[in-house]
Amino acid sequence: MAENEEGGAAAEGAEAAPPKNKLKLIIMVVGVLAVLGGGAATWFFFFRHGGDEHHAEAAPPPKPPAFVDVPDLMVNLAGSPGERVQYLRLKIVLELKEEKQIEAIKPTMPRVTDIFQTYVRELRPSDLNGSAGIFRLKEELTKRVNAAVAPIQVSAVLFKEVVVQ
Repeated sequence: MAENEEGGAAAEGAEAAPPKNKLKLIIMVVGVLAVLGGGAATWFFFFRHGGDEHHAEAAPPPKPPAFVDVPDLMVNLAGSPGERVQYLRLKIVLELKEEKQIEAIKPTMPRVTDIFQTYVRELRPSDLNGSAGIFRLKEELTKRVNAAVAPIQVSAVLFKEVVVQ
């Protein structure tokens, strides 16, 4: 009877052993898949882009932008009565996509200067505080110059000099 109990215990132990082996097998398979996935991701991000260089070389180089100087602007800024008068001096360059647009924009330059003058004269010194103020000025001038020279598109208004005194 002791032998039967030992034999029964051995049989139960044999049946209990396979689930532990299956758990170990599943953990090993998941580990192997994780390593393979990591290797595939590494190849994708680091080595796959090497083939794209051939396509980039075949593309023609982009055309350099063209630049047009706007006549210098000097205006007095709007202020409260009794305040000290402050002046703003701007040196502006317009960035165009192509060189041939320069000749098309030159006849409209008096209109561009007028639009810039009328807008800038309404600014207060507090409107130009910090880089955020200059960025807003740049965006507003870009919007206004594009309306003035349409259908030509100005890529950006660039400041060579901004002086508030």
